[in-house]
Amino acid sequence: MSRRDQIKMTDDEVLAFLEEQKVLVCATNGKDGFPHLMPLWYVVRDGELWAWTFAKSQKVKNLERDARATLQVEAGEEYQELRCVMFKTDVEVVRDVERVADLGMEIFGRYTGGDMGDEVRAMVLKQASKRVAMRFVERERATWDHRKLGSGVY
Repeated sequence: MSRRDQIKMTDDEVLAFLEEQKVLVCATNGKDGFPHLMPLWYVVRDGELWAWTFAKSQKVKNLERDARATLQVEAGEEYQELRCVMFKTDVEVVRDVERVADLGMEIFGRYTGGDMGDEVRAMVLKQASKRVAMRFVERERATWDHRKLGSGVY
């Protein structure tokens, strides 16, 4: 078994990792040829990553030109602790305000521990008309979990 195979995450490990982490980095293709990287809050729906952003953001402008993005979710401080999932994706931009609001509620529910007070709910609903939802459809993935190598093995 190769070292690469030793550190690869299973599908269940990937889902557990995504549920544990809070921020993904989304890279879109900028008009100047440079990657445009931005952190996003996200949720996992039926095994797919979803996020929202402002409709006038650079991410959305980039996705309108090229609907591909690379996502990365990572954790760990020391080399032997590093874990990461990288996805190459096609991105569906959803503009339907009701669907965007539903996603916003789901995102804030996840990040507030489910405590969706009236103020948060009102804020999400107010923002929904200015935002879009992004559904990241996986094409390919790479994963690694250096903890599987055991301590001291670099």
